[in-house]
Amino acid sequence: MTPPRLRPSAQLDRLFNPRSIAIVGASANASSFGGRFMQNLSGFDGSLYLVNPRYDEIGGVPCHAALADLPEVPDCVLVATGLSMVEAIVEEAIAVGAGGVVLIASGFAETGDAETAAVQHRIATRARESGMPLVGPNTIGFVNFASRGGATFLTGLDLEKGFDTPAERRAIGLVSQSGALGLSLAQSMNREIFFSHVLSCGNSADVDVADCANFLVDDPGCKVIVCLLEGLADPRRMEEVCRRATLAGKPLILCKMARGTSGAEAAASHTGSLAGSQVAYRSMIDRAGGIMVDDFEDLLEIAAFFSKVGAPSSDGSMVIATSGGAAIMAADAAETAGVPLPQPDGAVLATLAEHIPSFGAVRNPADVTAEVVNNMASLTACVETVLADNSYGLIVIPHPLAYDTATPRIQLLDELAGKAGKVIAMVWLSGWLEGPGAAEIETSRNLALFRSNATCFTAIRLWADWHRRRSAAAEQAPRLVEEAARSAVAGKLAAWGSSTIPEREAKALLASYGVPVTGDRRAASAEEVRSAAAEMGGRLVMKIDSPDIAHKTEVGGIALGLQGAEAAAAAYEKMVLAVRTAAPSARIDGVILQHMVPEGLEIVVGARVDPAFGPLVLVGLGGVLVELMADSVTAPAPVSASQAEAMLARLRGASLLDGFRGQPAVDRRALSEIIARVSEFAADHGDVLAEMDVNPLICRGAEIIAADALLVLGTREAEDAATSA
Repeated sequence: MTPPRLRPSAQLDRLFNPRSIAIVGASANASSFGGRFMQNLSGFDGSLYLVNPRYDEIGGVPCHAALADLPEVPDCVLVATGLSMVEAIVEEAIAVGAGGVVLIASGFAETGDAETAAVQHRIATRARESGMPLVGPNTIGFVNFASRGGATFLTGLDLEKGFDTPAERRAIGLVSQSGALGLSLAQSMNREIFFSHVLSCGNSADVDVADCANFLVDDPGCKVIVCLLEGLADPRRMEEVCRRATLAGKPLILCKMARGTSGAEAAASHTGSLAGSQVAYRSMIDRAGGIMVDDFEDLLEIAAFFSKVGAPSSDGSMVIATSGGAAIMAADAAETAGVPLPQPDGAVLATLAEHIPSFGAVRNPADVTAEVVNNMASLTACVETVLADNSYGLIVIPHPLAYDTATPRIQLLDELAGKAGKVIAMVWLSGWLEGPGAAEIETSRNLALFRSNATCFTAIRLWADWHRRRSAAAEQAPRLVEEAARSAVAGKLAAWGSSTIPEREAKALLASYGVPVTGDRRAASAEEVRSAAAEMGGRLVMKIDSPDIAHKTEVGGIALGLQGAEAAAAAYEKMVLAVRTAAPSARIDGVILQHMVPEGLEIVVGARVDPAFGPLVLVGLGGVLVELMADSVTAPAPVSASQAEAMLARLRGASLLDGFRGQPAVDRRALSEIIARVSEFAADHGDVLAEMDVNPLICRGAEIIAADALLVLGTREAEDAATSA
């Protein structure tokens, strides 16, 4: 599958890193949008031009009638006018060769009005045709703190504080679709978390979150990228941004809103009802090396932590607490998050035992008591020894109380962590959220502040996991299926005359992709069943053969363990009667006979075509209870064998793959390769495929075989129409 094209960051450089800005709609009214732009850009390092034919000057600054009258071509044009004037201004900006336009006006496609949506479409089309980037409409604008460029109309941001902060502390680049939520995050400057950029894209008619994040990947002042995302027309572009960021050594931390997934009401396959886009987002971001955070409230603490830490020396952490209760809470949170707390030994054990009094706890978590914390020499010895031991990637210190005398201790801890090249995570437990010490911890280079144990240990787990996954982001696995097979299957699918491809034909097509399938015989009468059963011998499975029946079990269309020709013939008569009763309008072509496959773990592998993602591949525990169990993992197709193996590991029932009830352990590598082949089938034929099910895939050791399959054809256009309806 060809990766989606990203807008090169250089195309956005004039827009987001401008040397000249024009405000169209500048105003002497300080409370107007134009007036607020002027105020926020009063300290801009570059050239600022005012455009409004109603004024000759505003506050002593010359005001021009049009963009064409400016002494130079502006890099960035801020449009602070109403909707009716926007289209003409965009055309003027294109004509003069502006570097980009920011449209703050609302009332476009977000209203659902067809007429204004058409205006948005026209201006976006013109921007793309001309190569001039357009941000918005319905956006708050952006801030570039390096150039003192407050290109936003919003108030409530202490821009001067951000501008005056040393560049090394402005490490986080923030991208938000929502202007208000982006502003709420940016107000964390008041708690000493600072930004290189705050970018908002509003309706994303042209420039979207992926474009903004990609720009930050190449910006040297940004060390960590935070994205607050509602949705993307083409989510696969974000996968490429994550991969680029990861390879560049920049953590990209994403929080996706609108997580709810409405089921596919008309889904014909199990996959169609289980494969949701939210889980696809997570799988996609994970495999590209990105970091997904579930809770909006955790975003900035985790980002600030990532802006301070280097590579972990190990996954393990050491908790040093002054309170037994705080130690217990930390241990609980570490266990929930999956962060190891290795027990001390050697020098660490000896040092802790020397300094911790008998009423403390010499273990991990260590309760060093207030006696050690109030003794700088003892505190130094304990912390230095733990930091020197690479069994511990960092130290976690709960901070129960806010008090004025904490500053020397905070300074000491920052110094000790800096000497060791590590970070100490401080968990603020006091109800006085902004009490003495909080700001000092935030401003410390080697201390990270968290407001809860849960967020702290989640961040530690994400940190260790991100460094493990960085090398995987560069993986470019070769195709498993040859082009000749893809072409042959494409021809057969194009010639198929109905929307459903039943089991026998579906398995034949999958076999072309190297998926192992059961052999079968077709029979259309009791006599043909009797003859086939006699020739085949052994215990047999009989299935109804109908292009109109997706789920055979539900209509009495499966019989198991048939022994002998007469039993098979009797089962045929009974099955046909049952199916005709349950589905009187279904076409019945006969039955399919197969040998019984030995018992094994049943897995479902399937795909559906999502209107935004395109083909999604699903893996889960299979069989007739697949939807009841709902234990599945979804990812955009195709996936490599190693990515498929990672999907298997994320199943809640993954331990079943290691053997149960005397069954041999499933060969995960062999199963992963089959999943990868199914995913290539989905990716190759997503233009005509709607859904597919391989269920069950029966796994017994290295013996893995597909016992049933279903393909449902459709078109992307048809699904898009159904989704919009």
